[in-house]
Amino acid sequence: MARWQPGTRDRLAAAALELFRERGFDQTTVTDIATRAGLDKRTFYRLFGDKREALFSGGQMLQDMVVEALTESDAAPFDAVVAGFDRVAREIFADRLEFARARQSIIAASPELTERELHKMASLAAAVAAALRAKGVGDTAATLAAESGCTVFRVAFARWVSEPGAEPLADLIAEVTAELRAVTSAA
Repeated sequence: MARWQPGTRDRLAAAALELFRERGFDQTTVTDIATRAGLDKRTFYRLFGDKREALFSGGQMLQDMVVEALTESDAAPFDAVVAGFDRVAREIFADRLEFARARQSIIAASPELTERELHKMASLAAAVAAALRAKGVGDTAATLAAESGCTVFRVAFARWVSEPGAEPLADLIAEVTAELRAVTSAA
């Protein structure tokens, strides 16, 4: 079997997504994924800790991008977090709607994957709050800005993947941000 060719990680992730859609997450093995990608199981484990990571491996890149954007921003904490998610929407998700929909449907069909998604979002919020604290933002403000920004992203993302003819994710993030501002400023 082929080993260490360019794009190996992407081939394995694509094979996993295809198989999870065809058979379901629980009915797909690592061997199935590796075979579909034309690789062996050892190669899979060199790149992913388990089959869940084939769906969640992009989380670190997303987190790094949000943290980098807010670190570079001079905006207020919440605005800096939203700007980070806007960057993610434009640079990672701009033309990946079908991938995002497929991935989300696989996650929604599995309690184990749903739990993993929630854990990844909590880790993201913690990293964002830590980056804000490193910029001198107080604990409470950092936590509120991080959690609120992550909530905006989750709500916008859920709308994006579920609505037919959805607007671009960046536009939905702006809309949800405006809705949150309206809700929190209402008397």
